[in-house]
Amino acid sequence: MLRNGLEPWHLLIVAIVIIVLFGSKKLPEAARGLGKSLRILKSEARAMKTDADTAVPAGEAVER
Repeated sequence: MLRNGLEPWHLLIVAIVIIVLFGSKKLPEAARGLGKSLRILKSEARAMKTDADTAVPAGEAVER
């Protein structure tokens, strides 16, 4: 049934449907919002990774 997967004309039809549904005025605004969200997600993931790298391993006790 789906031997070839997505072909270029499938993507063109999806793009046309999105433009018709949302209109050309809302698409740039939606793209900006998506870009901001991705940047925030990326920075939070990077912060979590650096926090995990600097954290004390569970097996080691902290001496005071």
